[in-house]
Amino acid sequence: MITSKKNSKKIEAVKKLTEKIKKAGTIILVDYKGLKVAQDTELRKKMREAGIDYLVAKNRLFKIALKEAGIQDSFDDVLEGDTSFAFGYSDLVAPAKIVNDFSKGKDVFKIKAGLLEGKRIDATAVESLATLPSREELLAKMLGSLQAPISGLANVLQGSLRKFVYALDAVKKTKE
Repeated sequence: MITSKKNSKKIEAVKKLTEKIKKAGTIILVDYKGLKVAQDTELRKKMREAGIDYLVAKNRLFKIALKEAGIQDSFDDVLEGDTSFAFGYSDLVAPAKIVNDFSKGKDVFKIKAGLLEGKRIDATAVESLATLPSREELLAKMLGSLQAPISGLANVLQGSLRKFVYALDAVKKTKE
């Protein structure tokens, strides 16, 4: 009876992990061993605020979930020891950014690898991903680029009108 309860819990955990893997655009694998409770709480708060699922799971169950999600790489070389997972859904850069920023200056919190839209990336690629601007920043830059020609045209037209008004004012003064 006890083993069936354990098995059902494991099966349920694998199902949840599989769903998260299928839904996530980015997954960052992290070695969290040695992280203090206060630091972990701070990290989880940042993740929650960014809409990122951050959890700890057994490596073996994560490997099974990867297979069930259709991911070919089993991550055997990095799924050793304590591993936590950050699942990003809408913003692909946010998990890498938060994990990378959080790991700076800490010896106990190391990026192991990642999964970006179904493709494995190494720790260096995760760090590079973290330097990319977020989706909101990219949208703001694109909007600025779209507005630049329009505002430039408005300034040119305004300058021409201003010069015309100055010319009329000068003609008026000379006739007086």
